[in-house]
This record gives sequence, C-alpha cells and structure tokens, in this order.
Amino acid sequence: MAGSTILLLTACNTAPPYASGASAPPSAGASPSAPAGPAWVATWGVAMTDGGQAFAKQTLRQIVHTSVGGDGARLKISNAFGTQPLVLGGVRIAQRVKDAAIDPVTDTAVTFGGKTTVTLAPGASVVSDRAEFAVAADTDLAVSVYLPAATGETTRHPLGTQTNFIGTGDQAAATTISGATAVSSYFFLTALDVVNQEAAGTVVAFGASITDGRGSTPGANLRWPDLLADRLRASGRTFGVVNTGISGNRLTKNGKDGRGESAPKRFQRDVLDRTGVAWVLISDDPLNDLGSRKPVTSDQIIAVLKQLIARAHAADIRVICSTLTPFERAGYWSARGEQGRTAYNAFVRSPESGCDQVLAQDTATQDPADPTRFLAVNDSGDHLHPGDKGMQAIAGAVDLDWFGPATR
Repeated sequence: MAGSTILLLTACNTAPPYASGASAPPSAGASPSAPAGPAWVATWGVAMTDGGQAFAKQTLRQIVHTSVGGDGARLKISNAFGTQPLVLGGVRIAQRVKDAAIDPVTDTAVTFGGKTTVTLAPGASVVSDRAEFAVAADTDLAVSVYLPAATGETTRHPLGTQTNFIGTGDQAAATTISGATAVSSYFFLTALDVVNQEAAGTVVAFGASITDGRGSTPGANLRWPDLLADRLRASGRTFGVVNTGISGNRLTKNGKDGRGESAPKRFQRDVLDRTGVAWVLISDDPLNDLGSRKPVTSDQIIAVLKQLIARAHAADIRVICSTLTPFERAGYWSARGEQGRTAYNAFVRSPESGCDQVLAQDTATQDPADPTRFLAVNDSGDHLHPGDKGMQAIAGAVDLDWFGPATR
C-alpha cells in the first residue's frame, strides 16, 4: 500500500505470521514500544479479548475518559487476537463535545513512523508517534479510526460501559459521525498515554466484572477505578489510572465469549507492559473461579495470586491485594464458594500473603448484620456486582497514603 507502513510485530510467540508476500520497511522488526524520552504515563486503557464483530470500510469513533493530563499523547492499537492483517487507514484524536461530535479545532491526525496509515500483522500491536495534543485530566476524548479493509475477527473489549460509534466510509475527520450505530464495546484501541513530567506513575486496576464496571451507570465513569482516579486528583497526587478488568475473567482458566485469557496469561500485556506502571490492584477475578460450575479450591486461587504478586515485585511494581466482596444470593453462589472466599480473604490479610497493601472490598460493601451479603445500598440488584454506591464504597476504602504524599 503506497504511503503506508506494514508492521510484522507480534505480541506473543504464538502469534501467526504475517500474510505471505508482504513487504516491510527496515524498522519493521523494532520493538512496539515508543522510544524512551519524555515522562510517559498511561491515562486510559482497556484489556482486550477475542470474538468481536468484523468491520470493512467503516469508521470507529471511540470515547476515552482521561485520568491524568499531559502535554502530548500517543495511542496503542492492538491486533492481538486478529486472524488477518489489520489496516488502519487513518487515526485521529480530538476533544469530544457530545455523543459522536468533536471539537474540530482540536482534531489532530495520529501518525505511525511518520505515516498516516499502518498495517498490523495478526498478533501485533503498535504505539503511535507522539501527537502534539494537549490532554486535560478528567475529560472525554474521541479517537477515530478508519478501517478501509475487512478486519476479520476483531480484538475488542466487550463491556465498555461507554457508548462508542460506528459509521460507514471514512468519517475519521468528520465533526460528527453521520448515520452512526452505537455500541458499548471498544475495538483495537487499548491505551492512551500522555507526557506528564509530574506524574508519579500509573495505577493498574486488574480484575473481572466488578473492576470492569458492571452494575455502574453506563457513560457516567462511575466504575471504582474511575472514582479512585477522582480521589487521587483531588488529593494532589498525580497518577494515571488504567482499568484492565474483563467481565467473567478468572485466575485459573481461559474464558470463552469475550471473558478473556486467564489472569496469569494476560498479566504481562495488561499489567507489566502498561506505561509507567508503579502499582497494581489485584481485584475480583477469584469470584468467578469460586462461582464456576466446577469451583476451584482456595488453595488453587491463592497459588495463582502468589504467582502474580511475585511477577509484579520482580518488575518493581507494588501490589495492592483486594479481598473479595460478598455474593450470597447471586446466581452462582454456593456454600463451598463462600468457604473459598473466606479462606482467600484471610490469606490476603495475613503477613504471608506478600501483598504490599490490602484493599478491604468485603468490609467496604457488606451488610454488617449479614457479612455474606451486600449492604442493600451497595447492591446493583444482582447481588454480585456493586451499584454506583458500592463502587464509591470500594474506591473510598483505598488509603491514598499508600501512594505517597501529595505532589501539588
């Protein structure tokens, strides 16, 4: 393709090779990470799974809500679960006004090695060049991607808890998306980083549906990691916060239908490789193991937790372990699962856990008179996921002093 860049980068050793007969520039074998230099920190991100719908000659306009601001921006786009090359025909970033509308004054082209188009091999990801785009904290941006060729099965984040937009043809630079179809998933776009010299690092929230925001009000940014970002900013602490929760995710087993690879398998991509990561909060994955048709034991999930803690510490990342929230009356509750939750929570609180800090999600959300159940005000109604008040309770239980003193 004239004027384009073709990437042969693979995200893992098992990624399939690029289409035969394709040519690549001399830089195609380089690392997908952008060059070191300015102080980059992640301001937004999602974790990716397989199984998404296919696109061709369509524009995606996806809304991202920032946690921290910066003087420049870069995007990471992933074809990790793709089975054929992904052609990006044009990528742009702008300030969102409302729904699919952007402020055209802020509309900025994003380039990759100086090119406006790029092709990703199956399994590959790419980090854009730095865009001279001022990013404010706690704001909505729109990232528009034109897909001129058939994508095949897509790399996606199923539960966006945010309305995104799909339009026909190349509308990446349009002020709004004409004839837009609304969707709640994210496709291909996995991270937004910013340059912020004052940032102390990135906090990654790693978990399942409670972290992903199921049960919170869509489009309101009321997931508990969003609310933690709000608290950090208000306290004068400059951290990016990234949510890599995947609904249905588990510690011990890969999931189907968008539930993602097991926590250990995706930990590198969704925690260790995130820009500027300094802290990880390991949250609610074990609930799905305990509630499965063939529930695992507390010893099994504790063993996996220990592995994740060791991997984080080896990368000089501090670990906040979360206790598990109550779930009696939820569809997959059982006495055996409750016993596992109790044992897991006791281990997390013990000196032997290896956790640097403990986020007590259980006591933050439970009914004091019946600790195996949510306090009614914290329950979304399904007895498994917190509602908005429950999300606030979890975020409010984080001791901000864990992250050091205020920097401003």
